[in-house]
Amino acid sequence: MQSPAQDSQYGAAPGGPVFHGQTQDPLYGYFAAVAGQDGQIDADELQRCLTQSGIAGGYKLFGCLGDICLFQMLAFNLETCRLMVSMLDRDMSGTLGFNEFKELWAVLNGWRQHFINFDSDRSGTVDPQELQKALTTMGFRLSPQAVTAVAKRYSTHGKITFDDYIACCVKLRALTDSFRRRDTSQQGVVNFQYDDFIQCVMSI
Repeated sequence: MQSPAQDSQYGAAPGGPVFHGQTQDPLYGYFAAVAGQDGQIDADELQRCLTQSGIAGGYKLFGCLGDICLFQMLAFNLETCRLMVSMLDRDMSGTLGFNEFKELWAVLNGWRQHFINFDSDRSGTVDPQELQKALTTMGFRLSPQAVTAVAKRYSTHGKITFDDYIACCVKLRALTDSFRRRDTSQQGVVNFQYDDFIQCVMSI
């Protein structure tokens, strides 16, 4: 497997650092409302937590009155939530603690801003060309062939919804991080044993 040689060309995948959770943190209330006694949340709980904290997988027009339009927030697809958990589940527990949730929340806000910036027609979707621009500004250096493959995987009728956009970003970041850890010489080339490759891909 091969990627650009320089570490800076892997893709920055914007997002904040790991924060230390405190009960006075505004996000803690949303987290604590769904977390179990162990202080962890799984994909199902993450789905509810994100919606309640104001980050939705999409929006559906409910109705308009004059210049005022009401939108219904749609929850993230459960599979997208599983991908989010796997991206930051460093202890392989299948759950996220508050620090991991807060890091995820910061990352999602960064990706949401990128999505809004490139959704030029405000349709709630981006096309493959807009996706390519968004990925480039995030630091990912992908060939046209790779971008085409990614766009086909995550688009429906040539359009990529916010939910699918997030799933795409999560997978790109997680795979990039896995590749970077193995590319110790920073040459953009790594050797995978079959079992290691399967674990890398299937755990995301």
